[in-house]
Amino acid sequence: MTFDDQDYIQRDPLLERVLISSEELGKRCSQLGNEISRDYPDSCPILVCILKGAYVFLADLARCMSIDHEVDFMAVSSYEGGTQSTGVVKIVKDLRANITDRDVVIVEDIIDSGLTLSYLVEMLQTRSPRSIRICTLLDKTAARTKDVEVHYRGFEIPKEFVVGYGLDYDEKYRNLPFIGVLKQ
Repeated sequence: MTFDDQDYIQRDPLLERVLISSEELGKRCSQLGNEISRDYPDSCPILVCILKGAYVFLADLARCMSIDHEVDFMAVSSYEGGTQSTGVVKIVKDLRANITDRDVVIVEDIIDSGLTLSYLVEMLQTRSPRSIRICTLLDKTAARTKDVEVHYRGFEIPKEFVVGYGLDYDEKYRNLPFIGVLKQ
């Protein structure tokens, strides 16, 4: 049995509304995959997925790319079960791949304050990659406190707490096929 986006909203009293539909997500992933493929025609970039939230986005994005690429994972945390960042970035899982002289595309689910990505880019630069670019599904520019150059942006969203398509609240809602807003 499958559900459409509105069925999920009706079944869960904590979900307020759909912000970005599953159809819109699929279309934008395809566009981003094409953009990245055009930018790296003669390279085999390494896509660095930031766990846990970006895994769904990465899977769809990778299938939309027409170029060879590799995938690796990092887990970083600045949240501890709540809806606000603690401001302290912790590396929970580091890369296995050597990124020296490689083109790196960091694949992130959402950029809020920019603190985590700023820290991450700075840290990865010490490993001498050829280039580092950021691809984020969601960008809350209104919440930005630290400048971060975003090269590939799925959607700019308002300052709301969102779930779905890999993003969670207390490890729930990652399975939603859309980006939804929780009731406050």
